[in-house]
Amino acid sequence: MTDLSALLPVIIIIAIVVLVIAGIVIGLVSGRRKKIDYTGPRDANDPVITSDRPSALDAEQAPPGGVGTLPAPSGPVGEAPEQDVLDESVIERVPTETPAPVAGRLQRLRERLVKSNNLFGRGLLALLASDTIDENVWDEVEETLLLADIGTEPSLELVDTLRDRVKVMGTRSPDEVKSMLREELVKLVDPGMDRSLKVSRADGRPAVVLVVGVNGVGKTTTVGKLARVLVAEDKDVLLGAADTFRAAAAQQLATWGARVGVPTVKSDVDGADPASVAFEAVKAGIEQEVDVVMVDTAGRLQNKVGLMDELGKVKRVIEKQAEVDEVLLVLDATTGQNGLTQAKVFGQVVDITGIVLTKLDGTAKGGIVVAIQKQLGVPVKLVGLGEGPDDLAPFDAEDFVDAILA
Repeated sequence: MTDLSALLPVIIIIAIVVLVIAGIVIGLVSGRRKKIDYTGPRDANDPVITSDRPSALDAEQAPPGGVGTLPAPSGPVGEAPEQDVLDESVIERVPTETPAPVAGRLQRLRERLVKSNNLFGRGLLALLASDTIDENVWDEVEETLLLADIGTEPSLELVDTLRDRVKVMGTRSPDEVKSMLREELVKLVDPGMDRSLKVSRADGRPAVVLVVGVNGVGKTTTVGKLARVLVAEDKDVLLGAADTFRAAAAQQLATWGARVGVPTVKSDVDGADPASVAFEAVKAGIEQEVDVVMVDTAGRLQNKVGLMDELGKVKRVIEKQAEVDEVLLVLDATTGQNGLTQAKVFGQVVDITGIVLTKLDGTAKGGIVVAIQKQLGVPVKLVGLGEGPDDLAPFDAEDFVDAILA
């Protein structure tokens, strides 16, 4: 009895140690589980659908327009981080909409462009239809072109060509002058540039579109509107919210996606590593076999070296598992020549493949289309002419010129 009493404290200590070790082991195992919650527009009676897979949306379980919430990885990109299980992330229920057909919106945007930019075209036509076209008139034509942000070199080129043609033809007919002006403007805008978007699956993987630009140009809105364009073309789309610094940016993108039944992958941590979110979004797109993954990025000034380096990192990390097919730079048309400076710097960092020109309806400076293409060799692929959800359309060189000369 005495021996048993002496051993009792030792037995109690051993039992406590065993319990502590067991608790630590259970905690570590639980901590290594990375849980993704999928929520989105659904009926009130539907169950919350969850997945314990480490890094991707479940194509069969996730409801249309849902949100996959990912903890920000703390280790190397692509490895499952140690995180606590997340609470359910709830996106406000948004009715699913049917985007407008692309053909119909092109006509509507052209009509808006006619109204917004016709002062530029009208001014040129009035000058060139003058009874006497002397050097003063040509100077005014050049000034009009420069005010439209076409750029110095293209403006001089256009004036010299028109001057020679008018002199040779000896014409004063407004219709003939308009025809010549149209021909030369179309040449400047260059209808031969490839403006198609690479948004189809290839080699067994989705197309990847990275959207970049400075602060305030409307990148997130553009991603949402482009998602509508792609859905209208029967594309299966997934969005990645790699703008992790602006408050509510991820929620804004998720709401855009929910409107047309497109899921969004985002982090639940403000200021999370954007490259990690982009990586996980592309990984989810590959596993789901979607057609297109579009990644939204945070706005950054082109003169901030650290932020530009971070953007380069986002692209490199994505390319660990898939090629980036399109890098679209969103520019505000009202910024004029400053947009050209932005385009040059972004092009050096991430190899821009196309320009999205927004707010073209609020300015007569549509000549920035010519300036960017001339200096960078990068085509304008999309234009935005309004605040509506379907006010984004593919850019067409001849339609653009016809609209400003209408």
